[in-house]
Amino acid sequence: MAEFTGFSSKAKTNIQLPPEFFTEVLPGMVDLDELKMILLVFWYLQNRDENTGYVTLDELLEEQIVTKSFGLDRELCEANLNTAIEKAISDKVLLRGKKDGRDYLFFNSPRGVALLKGLGSGEWQPDSSSLAGTPISEIRPNIFTLYEQNIGLLTPLMADTLMDAEKIYPAEWIEEAVKIAVGRNARNWRFIEAILRTWKEKGRNEKDQRTAAEGRKRDSEGEFGDFIRH
Repeated sequence: MAEFTGFSSKAKTNIQLPPEFFTEVLPGMVDLDELKMILLVFWYLQNRDENTGYVTLDELLEEQIVTKSFGLDRELCEANLNTAIEKAISDKVLLRGKKDGRDYLFFNSPRGVALLKGLGSGEWQPDSSSLAGTPISEIRPNIFTLYEQNIGLLTPLMADTLMDAEKIYPAEWIEEAVKIAVGRNARNWRFIEAILRTWKEKGRNEKDQRTAAEGRKRDSEGEFGDFIRH
């Protein structure tokens, strides 16, 4: 196991666990793999873009964090994961259904029970377009990582600022604004925020056709001039 260096000052998104997990499930749990698997399902469902209420076994097996937890060899990983899933099902924490050769996992909640019942009766069909095409852990870095890798050291005040920005602007806007700032050698949050504010007020073009040099010249002479480091 790699050396753990500590938790970040504030997480991008806290993973929420129902109180029954602590009061009724956790005290009687003795299988570490079962615990890891349940926590990974919570993590997965709360990080995917769509609030589907289910995850497929295939999706979990594509996640690097799952293979690190249950075995880098896919067959071994799948076998270990299935054993943990069966234990969680026997403990009535998870529910499992099958459709068109695919395994669907649900939490044992009113919504999960309803989805499983609908899957069995045919009254509900999973939306295949909602299945993750790219592992969630590889989709994009969180905003803290993005900032530290491209702008500078993350302070507690800056962490609060970034969290506030996430509530206002889409993640892809923030990523694109950071890329523009790096390309124009304007590595500061004031410049990035100015771009985001302009997009929000005036609309955002999908593609900036200007070269970095042209863009920097225009910015230094125009509305972003105060934020460029000359």
